[in-house]
Amino acid sequence: MDKIITLINECVWSWPLVGLCLLGGLYFTFGTRFVQIRHLGEMVRLLFKNDRSKKEGISSFQAFALALSGRVGTGNIVGVAIAICFGGPGAIVWMWIIAFFGAGTAYAEACLSQIYKERHGNQLRGGPAYYIEKGLNSPWLAVIFAVLTVLACALCLPPVHSNSIAAAFSKTFHIEPWLVGIIVSAIIAIVVLGGVKRISKVAEIVTPFMAITYIILSIVVLIANASAVPGALMEMLSCAFGTHQALGGIIGSAIAWGVKRGIYSNEAGQGTAPIVAAAAKVDHPVKQGLVQGFSVYVDTLLVCTATALMLLVTHCYNVVDPVTGDYLVQATDQSLSKPGVEYVEYTIAALSTLLGKGWGGIVISITLFFFAFTTIMAYYYYAETNLVYLFLRIKERRRRIMGKYFDMKDSRQNLRREVAIFGDDRGEKIVVTVLRVLFVGAVMFGSLKEAKTIWDLGDTGVGMMAWINIIAILLLSPKAFKILKDYERQKKQGRNPKFDPHELGIKNADFWEEEQ
Repeated sequence: MDKIITLINECVWSWPLVGLCLLGGLYFTFGTRFVQIRHLGEMVRLLFKNDRSKKEGISSFQAFALALSGRVGTGNIVGVAIAICFGGPGAIVWMWIIAFFGAGTAYAEACLSQIYKERHGNQLRGGPAYYIEKGLNSPWLAVIFAVLTVLACALCLPPVHSNSIAAAFSKTFHIEPWLVGIIVSAIIAIVVLGGVKRISKVAEIVTPFMAITYIILSIVVLIANASAVPGALMEMLSCAFGTHQALGGIIGSAIAWGVKRGIYSNEAGQGTAPIVAAAAKVDHPVKQGLVQGFSVYVDTLLVCTATALMLLVTHCYNVVDPVTGDYLVQATDQSLSKPGVEYVEYTIAALSTLLGKGWGGIVISITLFFFAFTTIMAYYYYAETNLVYLFLRIKERRRRIMGKYFDMKDSRQNLRREVAIFGDDRGEKIVVTVLRVLFVGAVMFGSLKEAKTIWDLGDTGVGMMAWINIIAILLLSPKAFKILKDYERQKKQGRNPKFDPHELGIKNADFWEEEQ
């Protein structure tokens, strides 16, 4: 079974997808005239803007924090070590490159998500399934994406993060993985029962605090090893472009692993972050697009870089030949090169050079817990949004079919029966409850399964979603470019930009049409 999962993952994450992600980022960067540079100040300013006139949805900062909780997670601590192990130090440079261009992709998908979002009770919901259906007029592809997202975010991705938590706590505190799984699953169950409001409130407090704390600790490690920092940076650059004497031959692996781990970490183009972006209450889609673009910078250029430099300056990393499996570089700490070592142990070893083995493990374990925990919360919201999308579309189809039947019968009794069938939300509550049970079970499963299989499952889920989403946003790119010009035009006129879909000739923007 494990071999089958690995084979599927290798097929999904083939060179065409890696190239598509890079080309997509280039396309949106040039198409928006480097929006991620020109509007960098605006990105930061908009973080703390909130439209209090709207009751539905969450604030821009809450959407930023919830999206960042999906981005800043296990990939920043464990994924970086994996990228260096299989792609060499140069993989980090390619993570930077995909983050820079990915900020343009993140802008575009968040804008599209805002354009085609829908009101659902006191919540706003949207994402790729919505803009594929309404923007591309392709309901069947939207359903496929929604199904893949529910499977990936509810079953494939949560185990990756609970597995890392269990490994870290087992190593540091000598707690049985199954017990860690029970504790994490119980806390997750309590949070997700509160819906998006509770999830976003937890995220806006925990995520920024832990990210800042982790970066500060990383800076302290770098200061203690200041003389090694220039050499580490040069090694990263030389390995990235094939000029390193010993590691120049694995440039292909550096690109592949840098792009793969970069997308896994910053989620640009993956299709999950725009699901959160749609929940924000803003008066112009570009505002949330810029905020989401900035979150990519925070994830990769700050947090991932902090981890990478810690590993390199302390020499707590291995590099493996992708063909032979032999070590091209071995860590100074020989215990890191033994079979069965979990990837989180590399980062623990790096921090332990400053704090000591005991405290290094404690700090990383706690940090990883919060990073991974908030990411798991975000995954639940992604899954729930797409499950609700599927349920509502099935419900609408049944209503149309039954509506024709009732029109033929023209009876008050039958009309009352139609309202009884379609007027309540009991069915939605049932499917959401089933989702929560399966989701918590997946979290528990992750604490017990071997790490590589879990990572392959997660990568497969991310890859399948990315294939559909990137193609969709490329086809819808004219709308993302058009609304950016509209936003910039209104800014030049000294106005607070407001979005009017009729003025721009954008159809099926139902939420905004209701707002006019």
